[in-house]
Amino acid sequence: MAAAPVRHRSGPGGPRAQLPPCYYEGYLEKRGPKEKASKRLWTCLCGNSLYFFNNAKDTHFIEKLDLGGFVSLKDDCGRDRNLEAARLILRMKEGETKLTAPNLESRELWKGFLYSVIDLNVPSCLTLLPGQLQMLKEVVEKERSRRRTRTPTRAPPSPLSVPLVGEIPACFRPVSRTEAEVLLERHPDCGNMLLRPGRDGCSLAVTTRQDLNGSVFRHYRVTQRDQGGYVIDVENPIPCSTLHEVIDALVEKTAGTLQPFLLEEPYEENITYVTANDENGEHMLHTAPTSPLPRAPALPPKQGTLPKLLIPLSRSPAPDRRILTSPVPSSPTNPMRRLVLSPSPLTQSLNEELKMKLEKRRASED
Repeated sequence: MAAAPVRHRSGPGGPRAQLPPCYYEGYLEKRGPKEKASKRLWTCLCGNSLYFFNNAKDTHFIEKLDLGGFVSLKDDCGRDRNLEAARLILRMKEGETKLTAPNLESRELWKGFLYSVIDLNVPSCLTLLPGQLQMLKEVVEKERSRRRTRTPTRAPPSPLSVPLVGEIPACFRPVSRTEAEVLLERHPDCGNMLLRPGRDGCSLAVTTRQDLNGSVFRHYRVTQRDQGGYVIDVENPIPCSTLHEVIDALVEKTAGTLQPFLLEEPYEENITYVTANDENGEHMLHTAPTSPLPRAPALPPKQGTLPKLLIPLSRSPAPDRRILTSPVPSSPTNPMRRLVLSPSPLTQSLNEELKMKLEKRRASED
């Protein structure tokens, strides 16, 4: 299967000379969303747009289809009057455009060029020859270079600038289409469906991976509705109130075949810090010790010192004061000394005087 030769046309200041570089061209039958019949037109993939001419020699195109509003590209298995013809359905934001290639080989090559220009990546899901894959790689490099050198009309949107409403599912990742495919392929045990920002920065996308003689990736656009909520932008749109419902709907529609991508991020096992050497200015990475810091041993109480818990809160003016003694020495098993109360000398003299008076009273009564 050979690719159609790329013709470098140079008109004397004509419109075709002002178009972006042509990557692929050939006859296609085209029927737009508002057209009732198909027209056979010479089609050129120039830059990121399809240009349609009445014939191969015309210098003025009659239609232009900007691929910036790309949604999906799939085969149309419907029958055609020409049994060798192969149909394509190119879905854009503005509607569907049906394209018919002369044969299956031509359709496969058109798909390869379209995907390469749209995604800036050589598709892996197509059956192409090594020479054709090399052509697609060259197209990807040329288109990347063209986009870098042209003057941007506005700053490209950041993936993190997607205005998310409500709670974000755990399978959301701020990655590109290619990075999403790499994640799903590297971690097949963590799930096969993740939510990510769309290319335009104003929508979202769901990327899925399944095994069918190799990795098969699918991408679904998720847009926000003006009245609130989201919609999965497929042939029969699926409205959802929240992003969690978007994921649940895809799980339900596929009978659990699709599962959210949940990758457990690793955590550091040690505490590290960077210090600078004052002499040579070099920075060094240090690992903090993980063993617990030693605690200073508690000092034993001093001899004859009363612990704070045994000090009375208020002093009584009574003359009978008690003296605290510690007849039992401290030991390793009993570091606190056992405190014993003993009567004071004043208390002993008063008791003896009372005893003598009681004896005299009893003698006089007898």
